[in-house]
Amino acid sequence: MPPFEEYIDEIKDIWETHWLTNMGAKHKELQKELLEYLGVDEIDLFTNGHMALELSLQAMNLPKNSEVITTPFTFASTTHAIVRNGLEPVFCDVNPVDFTMDVTKIEELITDRTSAIMPVHVYGNICNVDEIQRIADKYGLKVIYDAAHTFGVRYKDRGIASFGDVSCFSFHATKVFNSIEGGAACFKDKDFGLELYRLKNFGIRGPEVVDGVGANAKMNEFCAAMGLCNLRHVDEEIEKRRKVVERYREHLEGVEGIQLSPIQKDVKPNYAYFPAIFDEKVFGSSRNEVFEALGNEGIGARKYFYPLTNTFDCFHGKYDPNLTPVALRLSKRVLTLPLYADLALEDVDKICEIILKCKR
Repeated sequence: MPPFEEYIDEIKDIWETHWLTNMGAKHKELQKELLEYLGVDEIDLFTNGHMALELSLQAMNLPKNSEVITTPFTFASTTHAIVRNGLEPVFCDVNPVDFTMDVTKIEELITDRTSAIMPVHVYGNICNVDEIQRIADKYGLKVIYDAAHTFGVRYKDRGIASFGDVSCFSFHATKVFNSIEGGAACFKDKDFGLELYRLKNFGIRGPEVVDGVGANAKMNEFCAAMGLCNLRHVDEEIEKRRKVVERYREHLEGVEGIQLSPIQKDVKPNYAYFPAIFDEKVFGSSRNEVFEALGNEGIGARKYFYPLTNTFDCFHGKYDPNLTPVALRLSKRVLTLPLYADLALEDVDKICEIILKCKR
């Protein structure tokens, strides 16, 4: 959160204008600032990241019941956005190194019903965007990135949201950059942007024209104001997170039975999450045992992502998680450790001490 006084100062003029929502001054200013910061052609803001994702899919007008290749190693939002659009998710496994979609397995999943690929940048690790685009171009497919974990990440000096047809961010309170709740879709096609804008505002085209069935996904002015404040500080917040990550690595890198995220080439990271993969046979304790040991000391780690989306109760019996064995194995072994800008390095030391005591 920004300094209290800074936020109060930012929202003062809302009391003067009484403009609380519906693309007001704060919304427009944040849109402009993010466009520049992220290095994208076009951007639209949403009430949350899920609506950015779901409505971006809808705005593409993909054939109903067509297939979207995606990953089960993600948050519920990714899969639900596909299903709620009347589309069929086809699950591609992830690679065991950076946990993103395994590009060597995409083409074998493409059928005459495939309309799009929805890869997920995971924990701040980016997908193989070059290979995914090559495949998409070869088969005439759309590419929609779930970029919720990669705000501010750059690849070969390009903002990560400039890849694909659309990239969607979440500005939820837990993210590197937050607007309390919020999200954004970044894209290149202005016509697509007009359709997206219509869908987030009830399908309204003008004062007396409503020619589509839309949703209400507008960001309010108070969330936009929080975003404006936090954007001023996001680079220094990322720098603080870097120090936390480096301290974790000092303790845990090279420990037998613990796999950490790779440092990706040509990527400027945002240090969004710190996942650790525990191999019980080598480490001596399971992920669940480490989770409980931390919990007993009042430390909240997350089994993130567990369970896989293709094992959710709402899809019971529909998908076979054994077809994505790497993702299934990772989901049972991954633990994301506490990571935020103000986490004291001494607390990192304590967390790692508890983890290392679990090694047998």
